[in-house]
Amino acid sequence: MISRLQEDNIRTLLGNGKAIIVIGPRQVGKTTLVQQITEKLAPNVLWLTGDNPATRSLFENISLARLKTVIGSHKVVVFDEAQRLHNAGLTLKLITDHLQAVQLFVTGSSSLDLAAELKESLVGRKREYQLFPLSFVEMSNHHGYLAERSMLEHRMLFGYYPEVVKNTPDRGQQILNELTDGLMYKDLLALDQLKKPSILVKLLQALALQLGNEVSYNEVAQIVGADPLTVERYIDLLEQTFVLFRLPSLSRNARNEIKKGRKIYFYDNGIRNSIIQNFNPLALRQDTGALWENFLLAERMKRNAYGAYFCNAYFWRTTTQQEIDYIEEYGGQLHAYEFKWRAGKPPRFPKSFLEAYPDSETSLVNQENFEEFVGVEG
Repeated sequence: MISRLQEDNIRTLLGNGKAIIVIGPRQVGKTTLVQQITEKLAPNVLWLTGDNPATRSLFENISLARLKTVIGSHKVVVFDEAQRLHNAGLTLKLITDHLQAVQLFVTGSSSLDLAAELKESLVGRKREYQLFPLSFVEMSNHHGYLAERSMLEHRMLFGYYPEVVKNTPDRGQQILNELTDGLMYKDLLALDQLKKPSILVKLLQALALQLGNEVSYNEVAQIVGADPLTVERYIDLLEQTFVLFRLPSLSRNARNEIKKGRKIYFYDNGIRNSIIQNFNPLALRQDTGALWENFLLAERMKRNAYGAYFCNAYFWRTTTQQEIDYIEEYGGQLHAYEFKWRAGKPPRFPKSFLEAYPDSETSLVNQENFEEFVGVEG
């Protein structure tokens, strides 16, 4: 069993009367994580899943009396894939308000309806944790740093989904294809907000091919045959269901900074490569730099979430094509990073950036020093 970093974070806050919310993509191990935690809390756990039609029907018109009957004497209750339950927020609020001896766990693979309901109904009554695919740090802890370091190119191609990590490359590719063909659309299709699934497929392919580049909604709309508002709405839905995430541009001081730019990255390299059906070795690819960038940003996101590092994240670009790959703002300071797959001559950070933000720190991240950036402790 591969130990997850979020497990210790969750265990330290048990028993304080708050619901534990675990959200993240499908198939990244949310259910397994909650099973590992709850099996040590109580001998008998009530497990309810929103993927089960009978469970959804049971909670359609829930009342406190009926809820008490359903829960009975259970001290630990799990609502798995709770975003599919009708009135999930009301149900969970009833438990936290009136059944305070119950430790409540909730998992969800969509932050759409679930987040909206929980924000209103569980204010001050919940702790939320995000779970990603496995990380470089978790795998280093599992089988050793040197073993995981030797797998770096493989991870850039096939990613970190648990079932992919545990299987051969051929089987891993099949699993990724199954995810991209079906599971990642499951929540979107269930929401009835996705009117044209064919556009979604074209959109994902277009975004995957623009990895690492600034994305224009107007240009993407022309490629996929849709209007820019539809493109933006679909991207928002894909972000809310943890398929991809946006990185905005930093714009404060310099006159020629891009004002409303955005880049789009995938939570997992394997998903991205499956979308374009390209698992060729790095030596045969033209997109190695983009894969490295996506890998580092996804790993940094995991590091920040699991370590409770809070920051604002950006990229920086000017109308004259000067660019910085990644910037974090924390502690009242900007920290700028350039990503290079090959170690070599250090890059020169744009003079206009250094003049506009004279107190910023700059760093190069490459194969020889990336470990600290992704959270490996020395």
